[in-house]
Amino acid sequence: MDDRVFFAAAPRYDAETVDRAVEALLAQLPAAALLGPGKKVLLKPNLLSGTAPERAVTTHPAVVAAVIRAAKRRGVAASDIAVADSPGGPHTAGRVKAAWKISGIAAVCAAEGAVLVAGGAGGEAPRAGGAKRRFTLLEPVLAADVIIDLPKFKTHMMTGLSAATKNLFGCIPGLQKAEWHMRCPKKEDFGDMLVDLLLTVRPSFAVLDAVTAHEGNGPSGGSPRATGFLAASENLLSMDLALCAMAGLAPGQVPYLAAAHGRGLCPAAFDPALAAGETALFKPVEHFRLPDSWRRMNFSDSAPRPVRWAVPAVEKWVAPRPVIDPGRCIGCGRCAEICPQNTIGLKNKKAHIKPKACIRCFCCHEVCPVQAIDTKRFFLFKKL
Repeated sequence: MDDRVFFAAAPRYDAETVDRAVEALLAQLPAAALLGPGKKVLLKPNLLSGTAPERAVTTHPAVVAAVIRAAKRRGVAASDIAVADSPGGPHTAGRVKAAWKISGIAAVCAAEGAVLVAGGAGGEAPRAGGAKRRFTLLEPVLAADVIIDLPKFKTHMMTGLSAATKNLFGCIPGLQKAEWHMRCPKKEDFGDMLVDLLLTVRPSFAVLDAVTAHEGNGPSGGSPRATGFLAASENLLSMDLALCAMAGLAPGQVPYLAAAHGRGLCPAAFDPALAAGETALFKPVEHFRLPDSWRRMNFSDSAPRPVRWAVPAVEKWVAPRPVIDPGRCIGCGRCAEICPQNTIGLKNKKAHIKPKACIRCFCCHEVCPVQAIDTKRFFLFKKL
């Protein structure tokens, strides 16, 4: 596997700019040779929810379209190119179709002749590559010869970073994702699970949408941030390490990168010598905003050494947790529907959280369509 991360400038989402950037990346990427006649290709974009492209929550349709065209130029039949993901909530055809339409991806698939997958059952994947867990995956994931991960450069309330590796969580259908949150309530266990998922899915390579990133309280409650590039790599962990360097995140604090490093699957940090292509693009993004929860979540690492021993004892009382703004809540129930611990209920047409049972997975925050779920602030964290 090639550990290099290739960069290409893409300041806009027009077809000419994105096509040129994608071709520049694939021309350098050895794994692009896997694309060819007779191959069944799966594109796995980030379809967190039905969100308009300008909010930078989902992979932009222009990037999806450009990768479809690149595959066709290499001899892959349009009918052999599938686009699939499982957004938050139940994996029903109606809900997934609506999300595809709002994201703009449905229109580009229709224009390019690619097969857009909506709903459908999954199957159990064989354990592979040293994975400790078994997963039920979307059927197109199991059927593909070549899997191309199409993540978005985003922050994440629980994991700090949502990019190449985290994007594979959408290969698990519907509410089974909530089940994995329940089975892995600690962020360390959840990160280790994502490593197993990476080893199981084994994508051929990733093409990252970072024309516009998503900063702040991601993956859906933050704001767009122009970053002006696309990136590609065969090694998803290497790509995510590079993005940590650019976003100002310590890789050891990103649960799945820490788990991968502990298992000997990646180094502790990105080696700048692995940046390739337009290497001037690999640089820190000035004042890139991390999630509010992230700064407080990692207090134990930055606390003064004499008091650090006490942090675990009080963590459950002071750790960040979701809180619902009743003034903004519309009572849609999506947060209750996805909550793995069933700690959210509706009362008087408003959502309410039972804080004692909350595992702080922030699934509710991800799926709220009106951003009515924020992070509870513990004032001493700011002081400390």
